[in-house]
Amino acid sequence: MTAIAPMRCRTSSHSCPPRKRGLNCGVDYGKRMEPVLARLTAAANRTRAAPSSAPRLLAVSKARNAAEVRAAHTAGQREFGENYVQEAAAKIAALADLDIVWHFIGAIQSNKTRDIADHFQWVHTVDRTKIASRLNAAAGDVLDVCIQVNVDVEPQKAGVAPAELPALVAHIAGLPRLRLRGLMVIPRQGGDSRQSFRRTRSLFEAMAPCAGPHWDTLSMGMSDDFEAAVEEGATIVRIGTAIFGPRPVGQASGAVAHAESV
Repeated sequence: MTAIAPMRCRTSSHSCPPRKRGLNCGVDYGKRMEPVLARLTAAANRTRAAPSSAPRLLAVSKARNAAEVRAAHTAGQREFGENYVQEAAAKIAALADLDIVWHFIGAIQSNKTRDIADHFQWVHTVDRTKIASRLNAAAGDVLDVCIQVNVDVEPQKAGVAPAELPALVAHIAGLPRLRLRGLMVIPRQGGDSRQSFRRTRSLFEAMAPCAGPHWDTLSMGMSDDFEAAVEEGATIVRIGTAIFGPRPVGQASGAVAHAESV
C-alpha cells in the first residue's frame, strides 16, 4: 500500500476577517492534518478490501470561512466538501484563484440543482431519479456523482433504499452529463458503523457490472469512524472536526438526513 504523502506544514498569510475572529484562520493546518493522514495511511495498510490507490481526504469546510479554507489549501489540501449551496457559492467565488475541487455533500432540494451543477465538480448525495435528471439537465460540464444509499433503512434519513438501488444506478448510468462514480453512506448514529460500511461495500460490488466504467468510489467515514471505513474499502473519507476543530458556536449539527460530515 502506498503511503499518503504528508501535507506541507505552512500557515496562510491571509488573516481572519474582522468579524470572524475566533475561527481558525491562523491555525497550521499542515500540523492539524498530519495525524489524520497518518491514521488514514495506517488504516489503508490494514484494509481487507485492498483498494487500488490510497483513500482521498475530503476536508468538510461547512461553516468555515474562506480564509480558513485558503489556509488549509496552503497546507496542501485540494478537495473540500460543502453542505449548503448559498454558503458554498460565496466561498467558492472568494477562492476562485485556487485549484480546489468542490464536492457537494448535503441534502439536495430540487430547486437547487442548477446552482449545485454550476458550482461543484462532485455531488455525493443523489438519491432519486428526479434529482439525477435535473442535475443532468443543468450540468454544463460532466458531473461526478455518487448515490447516497440509506443502508440502515432509517425512515428519517435521506438516501435510496438498498432494494431500489439497481433502478437508480440504471437511470443515472444512462444520463450523458453525469459520471456515476459510486456510493456514499452515513451510518446509523450510535449503531455499528463497520457493519454499515461492510454492507455498503457489498452493494457497491453487486452494482459494479451495471454501473459503467467509472464506478470506483466509496464515500464513507467521518472524523469518528473513518479508520473503520477505510478498512472496509472507503476511497474518500469526509473529515471536518479533526481538521478544522469544533464548529463555531451557533452552528447546528444538522439533521441526520444531511451528509453533515464531522
